[in-house]
Amino acid sequence: LFTNKGEFKIEVDSEKSELINIWLTHFTDSNLQAHWATPDVTAFGPISTDIKTDRDTYEYQRYDVIFGAGGYDAKNTYLLFAKDRHNASYGGYNGGIFGRVISGKNNIAKLDQGDSIDRIEPVIKWETLTDKVITTDLDLLLEDGMKIFSYISVDLREDSPQGAEHFLGAVRKGLFNASDSSSSYIVDDVLKGEICPFESLDSRSEGTVAIRTKGIGTGRAFISKEDRTSSAVHSIIGNVTKGLELVKLAENTHKLEIRVNPQQVMFLGLNIDEAKAKAQERGLAIEIDGDSSDQAMIVEQDPKTTMEILKNKKVSVLGIPPDLLLHIKFYYDKAPITIEYLRHALKLKERPVGPLSVFFTYENTILFKTIKRAEGYKELMPENTPSDKVIAGEMGVTNQASRQYGIIGIKNEDDERYGPTGEKFHSTNIIGRVIDAEKLKSVTQGDIIYITEVD
Repeated sequence: LFTNKGEFKIEVDSEKSELINIWLTHFTDSNLQAHWATPDVTAFGPISTDIKTDRDTYEYQRYDVIFGAGGYDAKNTYLLFAKDRHNASYGGYNGGIFGRVISGKNNIAKLDQGDSIDRIEPVIKWETLTDKVITTDLDLLLEDGMKIFSYISVDLREDSPQGAEHFLGAVRKGLFNASDSSSSYIVDDVLKGEICPFESLDSRSEGTVAIRTKGIGTGRAFISKEDRTSSAVHSIIGNVTKGLELVKLAENTHKLEIRVNPQQVMFLGLNIDEAKAKAQERGLAIEIDGDSSDQAMIVEQDPKTTMEILKNKKVSVLGIPPDLLLHIKFYYDKAPITIEYLRHALKLKERPVGPLSVFFTYENTILFKTIKRAEGYKELMPENTPSDKVIAGEMGVTNQASRQYGIIGIKNEDDERYGPTGEKFHSTNIIGRVIDAEKLKSVTQGDIIYITEVD
C-alpha cells in the first residue's frame, strides 16, 4: 500500500475468504482517504459494501488490519489499521480482522486524518512462480512477453565503510555466489569467518544487503528476499536497486552477476603507472610512498576502504620493487583447507595482495610467518604431504604433526628429504607453486615480501 506518508505491506488471512473478497472487489482499485483517526487506529473510507456487522466489543493488536462499519451500517465500511493494542466496537462481524501489517510498520504510526492511500499493488512471490526459467543457456529461444533478469545492482551505504569494503571484497570478481538460500534470503559464504565490525542497525527490508558480524556465520553476506526486523548481528551495508527478481529466484550454488555502486577503489597489485591512471579516472589525488618508479608494485593503500577514499578524494599508496612481489598458483584440488588458512592469514580472500614476513633463511630454505594472526584455525591436519620429492618453488605449510605448525616455507632447490619448511614430509602440506621463486635468493630475515595469486 502506497500512502502519502510512505509504503507498507499487509498479509491477509487466507481463512477469511469473505473479507478477502470484500478487500479485492471494493478496496484495491480505490483511492482512499483517512476519514478519522485516534491514537488506536486510522480509518480510511467509507465505501459501500455488503460486509456483515455486529455490535460486540473485540480486542485488537497493534498492526491488525480491520474492516469496520460506521453506525454498524455496511454502506459505511471503513478500512482500519490498528496503531496500538486496544478494545473497541468497530462494527465488523466477529471483529472484522482480516490481515496484518508485515512491513513498513513505522509508517502506520504516522497515518492521520486527511492522509491518503494512493495505490495498492499485489506482492508477487517470485520464488513460487511456476512459469519461470532459470538458465545459463545463452541460446535459449526468447518469446514475446518474457521478462529477462540477468544481473543485480547494489548501492552501498556511506555510513558502513568497513562493511561495504567487506562486501566489495566478497564480490570483487563480479559474482554473488549463492552458497545458501531460503524463502527469506540468499547468502554468499566467500568471506565466511572473516571479521567485519557492526556499523549500521536498520530493518532488513526486501533487497537489503547485510553482513553478519557475530556468532556462527560471521562474515557472511546476506540479501533479503522479504521484509524482516533489524538484527543486532546483521550490519546493513546496502540495497539492491535492480534485479531483485533474480535474487528471489536464485537457488543454492547459483552465481549471479553483480554490479556494485560505487565500484571498489583498489590499487593493490597495480604498478605505479596503472595506479596513477586509475586515480585520475576516479578523480582522486594519489600520494606514493616507498618505491615510486614506474614499474614499482602497489601493496598497501590508506585509507583502506572505498567509501573513505571517495569521501576524502585522495589516497596514499605504498610501492615496492617488483622483485618483492611473488606470484603463486594454489593447488586447490589437493590442499583446500590449508590454502584457506593461508588466504585468511594473508587477507587474500578479500584483496589481491598479502604480506609475509621472512622469519628465517638457511641453505636452500626460506621460512615465513604471517603478519596477521589466523583466527579460528586451531588445526592444520596433514593434507597433500609429499612422498618422494619436493620441487623447488613449491610452498608448504607445517601441519600439526609438528609443534611448529603454521610455519610457511619455500625451497630454492629440489629436496628428497625435507619439505619447504624444513620438516619431514609427513609434517608438511604442499599448497602451491611460486612461479617466480628466484626472487627469493636475495631476501634476508626480517624482510617483508608480498604474495599475489595467479590462475
